[in-house]
Amino acid sequence: MIAVNCKTEVEKWGVFEISLPGPQAGNPFTEQHCCGKFIGKNEVVETDGFYDGVGIYKFRFMPSFEGEYSFVLSGSFLEGEVAGNFIVKPASTENHGPVRVNGFHFAYEDGTPYFSVGTTCYVWTHQPEAIQKKTLEELAKGYFNKIRFCVFPKHYIHNFNEPISYPYEGTPCEINKDISTEYSELMKIQPGNKWDFERFNPKHFSHFENCIEKLCQLGIEADIIVMHPYDRWGFSQMSKEQDDLYWRYVIARFSAYRNVWWSLANEYDIFPKKTLEDWERYASILCEKDKYNHLRSIHNCIPFYDYARPWITHCSIQRQDVYKCAELTDEYRERYQKPVVLDEIAYEGNIDQGWGNISGKELVRRFWEATVRGGYAGHGETYIHPQDVLWWSHGGELHGDSPTRIKFLHDEVLAKIPGYGLKRVQRNWDESAATVEGMNAGNYYLIYYGFMRPSFRTLYFDDISSYQVELIDTWDMTIQDLGVFSGKFDVKMPGKEYMTLRITKV
Repeated sequence: MIAVNCKTEVEKWGVFEISLPGPQAGNPFTEQHCCGKFIGKNEVVETDGFYDGVGIYKFRFMPSFEGEYSFVLSGSFLEGEVAGNFIVKPASTENHGPVRVNGFHFAYEDGTPYFSVGTTCYVWTHQPEAIQKKTLEELAKGYFNKIRFCVFPKHYIHNFNEPISYPYEGTPCEINKDISTEYSELMKIQPGNKWDFERFNPKHFSHFENCIEKLCQLGIEADIIVMHPYDRWGFSQMSKEQDDLYWRYVIARFSAYRNVWWSLANEYDIFPKKTLEDWERYASILCEKDKYNHLRSIHNCIPFYDYARPWITHCSIQRQDVYKCAELTDEYRERYQKPVVLDEIAYEGNIDQGWGNISGKELVRRFWEATVRGGYAGHGETYIHPQDVLWWSHGGELHGDSPTRIKFLHDEVLAKIPGYGLKRVQRNWDESAATVEGMNAGNYYLIYYGFMRPSFRTLYFDDISSYQVELIDTWDMTIQDLGVFSGKFDVKMPGKEYMTLRITKV
């Protein structure tokens, strides 16, 4: 009788994992296959199992309901089916389930609103343990609730070091210390790589999963970048069959984690050997194999992907214009009719690249502009560092001025709106104004003045209602109650930049 290793219970939206022994001979990644069927009163889910190395095969499942479940495992190496039972307990207090789309906004599966305030640390999981630990310590401070990062290592400016592990069995090329930092050179595969693209390195993926779990414990969504073009090892230029094998393996391993988002690519349009047909094929695999319908998108360098495509759940946008980005949020909403996440609107920092040297004040301004236009902005930090440890790539320690202000925006403003999100309203030409999406529209307003500096403002909403007015200093992070007003009234303001009025009908 085969020895099955699994727990007898799991919480709702947790990861139920089963492991059992199987053959190691040949190539288990391609020569063996297995799947699990998980049966509850309210759902039946079939998922692919995967080979985890050293003769162990695993099956993972994320239950969406409480109660009694059973499972049936089958596989090419099993003489018959393997069956068992387990119990799904209620979700713990901080477990709200996966994030879902809610109109132009997001909510956890239990209905709790989710307001995305993301950051980018492309290869923090590939760094030495001390840097990873520091990254998690910074994230534990609550600045962000989403982080973008890559499965594959990355070869790019300020990031030419070797990763701590590789996704495949084999050996890497020796890095050419004189390699050009010209853009076109950063996507050239260096000679000397010796990989078996049909044999994964399970330790690489196991470590990645451990990082997903740690993020989940912190309440942070793992926005996984499955492919990217900045690559000297050859991972971005595998064959169609090797790509598809990789996608199925990644989905089998990661999809049972509730905090997973899928980003098919970082800068899909500059892969030298991938076509739109390739991206659509990857998307079809993802839609078929991810049984939990996690959020899905794809990220651009210059031309946008067609975010109206039915498989895409939300926009993941990098700015196209040097100056305008967040100011176009409401246009993107109208064009694509989906939530707009501006994952790259330039980074706070001081490197020599225009995408990485705006001030903290400018980044915070862009966050607020995106917010009042009904979207969500993303953070990044690229300050020159003596050991070349930049947050945007490595993680480590934050040095900028924006994270505390972004946390203030989330905790003191977004988390307190009476609804799931905001939408822009047309009021005066020299302000950005928003109200609540849905039935509370008109009962609540945010009016953001950005770099304008009015010393007073005349407001009018109607003749009969009373409104509480608060002055929010988005940079100094203060909130001042200015009183209750009705009819047409004047509000005194400090004549300084980055002020917001929060107006609530009494």
